[in-house]
Amino acid sequence: MTKNDILRRIRYTFDFSDEKMISIFALANYKVTRAEISDWMKREEDPAYKTLYDDELAVFLNGLIIEKRGRKEGPIPKPENKLTNNVILKKLQIALNLRAEEVLDVLMLADLKVSKYELSAFFRKPDHRHYRPLRDQILRNFLNGMQVKYRKSDPGQD
Repeated sequence: MTKNDILRRIRYTFDFSDEKMISIFALANYKVTRAEISDWMKREEDPAYKTLYDDELAVFLNGLIIEKRGRKEGPIPKPENKLTNNVILKKLQIALNLRAEEVLDVLMLADLKVSKYELSAFFRKPDHRHYRPLRDQILRNFLNGMQVKYRKSDPGQD
């Protein structure tokens, strides 16, 4: 999964407008333009497509944490230069204030069963002997489960 795909899916799940996206970046002290947001949302085939880099997605996720949970005392966390799927999942878990059982429930909404032990391995430090890298498929399923849980359905669909 590209970082652009992840940002696109998060935006769709929460139905964020351009202004909301800009304000979330601003919460983490990062200035973006509507044009940048637009170029990141485009498909790779589009000539105006721009790659979203790890540090930019990290800034957005830090802003999302502040948006959803409120600002903590002290400085804003420094964005990571290298984002792994494990870090992305951890930041989404923090932003949405999910306990381990709730993360498993979100994965079940996308028809993916993961054991609590396997999930804990994704949240360990990379140098821990039981650490496991999170595969794209599991992150994709988590994002799909988030859509099911958090996306407002259209009134005409019920």
